[in-house]
Amino acid sequence: MKPAVSVAAWLARTLAIVLLVITGSTLLVRCAPGYLSDAREMDARYADAARGELNAEAARSGSLPHLLFSEVGGWMRGDAGLSRQYGVPVFELIRPRLAVTGRLLLRALILAWSLALCAALLSSASRSPSLFWHTPAALLLAMPTAAMATLCLLTDHGGPVLVMALLLAARDFKFLHHALRRAWLDPHVLQARAQGIRMRRILVAHILPAAAQQLSALLSLSIVTALSALVPVEVIFNVPGLGQLAWNAAMNRDLPVLLAATMIMAIAVTFAGMASDRHSGWRNA
Repeated sequence: MKPAVSVAAWLARTLAIVLLVITGSTLLVRCAPGYLSDAREMDARYADAARGELNAEAARSGSLPHLLFSEVGGWMRGDAGLSRQYGVPVFELIRPRLAVTGRLLLRALILAWSLALCAALLSSASRSPSLFWHTPAALLLAMPTAAMATLCLLTDHGGPVLVMALLLAARDFKFLHHALRRAWLDPHVLQARAQGIRMRRILVAHILPAAAQQLSALLSLSIVTALSALVPVEVIFNVPGLGQLAWNAAMNRDLPVLLAATMIMAIAVTFAGMASDRHSGWRNA
């Protein structure tokens, strides 16, 4: 019975998050200055047609409940509505970009965890904390994502994967260092080191299992951090992914596309949190 209750609670939480995303995004976009404006109004050839379209849209979006019902109806039909900017079903725009964003996130997460875990293992195993490891992480944490991406473009070195990996590695290193440091200072680990047991065996048998719960929670946080950095990285590097699509939708007030992109990100964060909670529950059991 307990698994069924857990699944029901997760479904309820996911549904609540999706409803909040739909309502919040719709309200923010609809109330944004210039929502009912179009660059074509500045051109005499298209001004009358543009004003007619904007008046029709103003009539449709006059009330928030009606606007929400219209957007949800697009999801019920299976196409998530029509893009205001491109005039095609939203899923046709999102489907090819999901693969691009997925590959970018996967490569960045693998590289970031490789860098952070190696650095944390070396720094945590030393007798005392060293500034040699913590100073680069602090400098990377202090640098905005957009500034880091712009620097890569100006120097013609690096790319979107490297920028996201460095950003994630700097954040993950702090948590990994503290988690592994506590594991290295456990009495049985100190006794094993004193007896001359090989470091590789200690690492595999004691250090990593002791920090497994913290690592699973940190993985969920890494996914959230990667999603937050997705938009500036894809926009600056001109990566045709979901983040760039969300940015263009926000700039052009394309509500159906913006809702679809934010819902996908919200569901991804929810799944990551559920996986972390499930792993913690297994560990505690």
